[in-house]
Amino acid sequence: MADQTRRTIPSADQRLMLTPIAPNPQAGRWRTEAMRSHATPRLLFIAKGQGRITIAGLTSGYGPNNLIYLPAHVMYGYEVGPTVYGQILTIPAAMAHEWPDEVVHLRLRDVVAQKELATIFDSLEREVKSGRSAHSRAAHYHLGLLGVYFERQMEAHAGDPRDERAASAAARLVAAYTDLIERDFHLPRGVADYAARLGVTPTHLTRCCRITCGRSAHMLLKDRVIYEARLLLRETRTPVQDIARALGFASPAYFTRAFQLRTGQTPSGFRRNPAPAGA
Repeated sequence: MADQTRRTIPSADQRLMLTPIAPNPQAGRWRTEAMRSHATPRLLFIAKGQGRITIAGLTSGYGPNNLIYLPAHVMYGYEVGPTVYGQILTIPAAMAHEWPDEVVHLRLRDVVAQKELATIFDSLEREVKSGRSAHSRAAHYHLGLLGVYFERQMEAHAGDPRDERAASAAARLVAAYTDLIERDFHLPRGVADYAARLGVTPTHLTRCCRITCGRSAHMLLKDRVIYEARLLLRETRTPVQDIARALGFASPAYFTRAFQLRTGQTPSGFRRNPAPAGA
């Protein structure tokens, strides 16, 4: 049931897409801050503003002229402040092999590199939005050039401080925990089950989560589950009881209580109004 329900969500993962990053109070904060992942990679380009992003359980700041690469199936969520603007690039599955296997966060301080990036992104966006013949092929060629640019910038930024933080024992444990969550969040498992699989106590796992991202292990798990529930409620007409079953809840009533505690709305209420203020 879980796989069937999750497959009913319309997917754009096979297409090259550009989506704006900008404050949108009407959309609800859950659409950016809650933990989620995608079946294909994403590249976040922050043009201006600053905030925080949590990737695989590790929180760090971002600012203007930042590029953040997220491989497929990596959990993340980010804050969008009032001055933030950027774009999210969906990298099609067919081109994913041309990009890294790990998370990369580049802070571009060189003016020449910033201008080169802006030129590539402008050309890519122009072709994505164009109605001219062969515009899709042209956009993919620009994506290829962007991949080359990104690879060269990775070489120029080797040894970023985030790499050192990500190598810590706490960060490695939390990254492994988020990997397990992403694979099994739809199953009826709690923090104790995940901790046991990782060979640590729930207390130690929670302590490491608080060190790396300021959240408890329970919060990371429930945030991922409730995000999926919101997505299913917003994007599908799957009955609430089937969503509850697909996400590992013992009963629809328990699902409703957990959802309402986290969002302030019942599942049915959220389906009718998916963008409450402050959500």
